[in-house]
Amino acid sequence: MTILGIDPGIQTTGYGVIQKKKGSGQLGLQCIAYGCITTPKEKTRGERLWLLEKGLIKLFSEYKPDIMAVESIFFFKNLKTVMPVSEARGVILLVGAKKKIPLYEFTPLQVKLAITGYGRADKKQLQRMSKEILQLSAVPKPDDAADALSIAVTCSFVAKDNQSKHPITQS
Repeated sequence: MTILGIDPGIQTTGYGVIQKKKGSGQLGLQCIAYGCITTPKEKTRGERLWLLEKGLIKLFSEYKPDIMAVESIFFFKNLKTVMPVSEARGVILLVGAKKKIPLYEFTPLQVKLAITGYGRADKKQLQRMSKEILQLSAVPKPDDAADALSIAVTCSFVAKDNQSKHPITQS
């Protein structure tokens, strides 16, 4: 089962692709790829969302995920940033729906609890645990990609190996 984890953003959207296999690593998880889809600041918001959609379609084409896991917006500190992130999430959810794959959404608290066992874990703790769980040689960079891998790993703990190909939302 291939899981695509997404950390949404308008400027930078992190992604992490993992596979869940029996007998692969301590939890049966293997990191396939991670990175970021970035959009230039000088583009209009509409153009940036279109570039995000193109980047996501390319990821789906290349890795053919069975499941997509996305960080949900649970709280925000700045209204100026929450709106563009919400719009990016809309594009992400739309692409997933078009691809007809199951969707899981996780709050940052749920990810921290799943990965570290502690809901107030800091970013560095989360990154170190993800590195260990996926048996990587180094902490993934940049932070958005590391977060996306943590989201994918969280999803691997709750997703069933026999997922149907019908779009469903889990939270």
